[in-house]
Parts: sequence; C-alpha cells; structure tokens
Amino acid sequence: AIFLHSFSGYGVIKSNNLRLILSPSLHLESHEGIRGDKFLEVPQIVWGLNNQKIAFARACLTARMLNRTLLMPSLSASLFYKEIDLLHPISFDQVFQYERFNSLCNRFVRLGRYSDLGNQTGKYDLRKGSGRKWTVERDLEQLKQSSRGPIDKYQVISMAGKNPFLWHDHWPVKDYARVFECLVLVDEIAKEADKVVSKIRRIGRKLRSKTNFGAEDSSLSHAPYVAIHMRVEIDWMIHCKKLEQRSRISQICSSKQEIMERVGNIVGLGSTAIVYLAVADSLLNDSSILDGWKRGLVPFEKKKLGVDGIYKKHSYLIQSAIDYEVCSRADIFVGNSFSTFSSLIVLERTQRVIRMGITSSCGIDVRWPSYAYNIPGESNGPQKWMTNMSDSNLKAISYGSNAISC
Repeated sequence: AIFLHSFSGYGVIKSNNLRLILSPSLHLESHEGIRGDKFLEVPQIVWGLNNQKIAFARACLTARMLNRTLLMPSLSASLFYKEIDLLHPISFDQVFQYERFNSLCNRFVRLGRYSDLGNQTGKYDLRKGSGRKWTVERDLEQLKQSSRGPIDKYQVISMAGKNPFLWHDHWPVKDYARVFECLVLVDEIAKEADKVVSKIRRIGRKLRSKTNFGAEDSSLSHAPYVAIHMRVEIDWMIHCKKLEQRSRISQICSSKQEIMERVGNIVGLGSTAIVYLAVADSLLNDSSILDGWKRGLVPFEKKKLGVDGIYKKHSYLIQSAIDYEVCSRADIFVGNSFSTFSSLIVLERTQRVIRMGITSSCGIDVRWPSYAYNIPGESNGPQKWMTNMSDSNLKAISYGSNAISC
C-alpha cells in the first residue's frame, strides 16, 4: 500500500494488483492557500438571507485569518425568532454549491465537511467577546492570539456565542465581494429563478410586440425589465422612521408614491418597460401597489405574474434566494440604499461592471445600471448607485449605512 497526497481525488484507487490509498489528512494538508487539517466552527447562521450571506462571508474571512478551513455551517430557512425551534436549520449545500464554492474560492477561503475531522487534537471553545468594552481592537487581538501558540494546536477552534453577522468587521469590501462571487445557487433553486425571469421576459416581448404593432423586431428576443426592491411594508416603515431619527438622516424611508415617481423619471428608461416588484408576501393582496405607475411602466408582482406558486412551495430563505436572483439579473435594478438585500445586489452588479473595465457610472450609460430610489438623482429620478469597492470594511454597504456613488 502506498500513501499518496498529490492526487486531486479522495478515496481508494485500484490498479491491477496495486492498491493506492489516498490519505484524507495528507490530501487535506496539501490544499494550496488554506490549511485543510485545521478547522473553524461557527454557530448556526440566522436572520434574513443577505444577513446570513454576510455572516457566512465574515466566518470565511475569520477562518482565512486563522489559516483554517471553515466547517460547513448551518443556515436558517426561516427568519430569526427568539424561539430557537423556529429557526429551522438548513445545510449550506442545500442552498449553495459546495464543490463550486471551493473551486471558485480556491487559495482564498475554503469550506470543509465534518467528515473531514479526525479527532486528533480535539476542540478548543473560543468565546467571542461582547459588550461595549469589547472593541474592534480587542477582537482583532483575540484572533491574532488564536492563530498561534497553544490554541492553534487544536484541530478545531469552535466559536461560541453570537451569530457571525454581529462579529466585529476587519476585512475590506473587496474580500467580502470575493467570497460572495463564490456563492452559486444549487441547480434546483437556480432553475426556479429561471422560470420567473423567463415569465417576465416572455410578457415583456408580448407587450413590446403590441407596441410595435406586431412588427418583427430582433431586439424582442431579449425583452429588458426593471426590478424594484420595494420596501414599503408597515414594519419597515416603522423601523426606517426610527432609523432616520437616530441617524439624523432624512433619506432612508420612501413612500410608494415617491418610489413610483422617481422610477418613472429614470433617464433613458424607454416608452414601455416591464417592472417587477420584489415585495413582501403581505403586499401581494394589496392591488393598490400596482396602481399609479407612469404610462408605459407595466408593474407585476408574484401574484399578477402568476409565479406565486413557485415561491410558496419553498421556505423563506429559498424564496429570498429566488427573488435575489431575479433582481440581480434585471437590466435595471432600483433599491433602497439602507437595505442589505439591495446593497448586496448592487455590490454584485458593480463587480460585473468592473470586469468590463468601468469603475464609475458618472456621466455614462453602463450595462446593469443600479439606482437608489430613496435618494434623488438626475431629473428627479433615483440616484445612480455603484458600490465603492475600495472601502476598508463592509459597514459602508451593510445594513443601516449609506453607500451611494455615481
């Protein structure tokens, strides 16, 4: 028997009478960039989809700093509640592609499975500090100490306490963006998003065909649509008003009327456009949300679009993942700059634009433009919005912060 660690595979390979046994520990240690024999364990990740994505990325970057593999964490299928039995844990690989993540994030961060553990050096429980005295500097020093000395000898460092979303932030936006790029939805969820996008574009082609009086038009093969993350729910309006008072910023909340007016004033929008409204299910029975739009803007939400059945068969987390994908793929996206959902979509769209060699949308028309309806922009339309990828931490684009640039 010959033990090898240079193979990309894992398991046992038989060749004639020679039996090659690929050692799990040797294979893991050979992974370039991040150690595969030392691990970080984090608590179940909770709250909404995009707060969970931030928490996951923060856990990955913490593991990266410790030069450890992150043990695949549990996400939460439902919204955060005080009752722990309502959190409904769901495995990471039921939402995102595990192998694809490691392939895309190779040498940067790495996910591992609990089956990779060997119980050789045990587990060390590390409690993250809390309270006002637990500063960013103290948190960073704790991580530095954990990356060397006796703590680092343990095979697993298990972070005890609060959700990673609440951990102190030590990493630049570009590092978060790198992790987010590696998150690819599993095929089952991606196909559900495909169905919704296809339905939107199919309706868009029909409307544009009627506008052109049935004339053949090659551009109809790609009917553009606008996606609006419309935060007008009662609980959001109460929260954003309090947030405006605390932060002394008046441009957080937006009424339905204000959103409709500003979207209708987007320069170059065209005479006819399909508008997909990403709204909470509680508003699906409120027909008034479809009324009052500028002529030429044809609004649809899940129910009118006829896709509410696609969403209803899934948990809250999966519904959010589908809506995120639908908004992310839109030709034009309009959101609220104080929303985590909107902010991460704009970050992803900014990454696409940057890959095309464009670092600013000032004074030019770019593909996949994004806007913030809560801030007035050109011609009383919404403000153009690109993520500032040079920010030193995620606070600039995270929940409760304003990150607008043209």
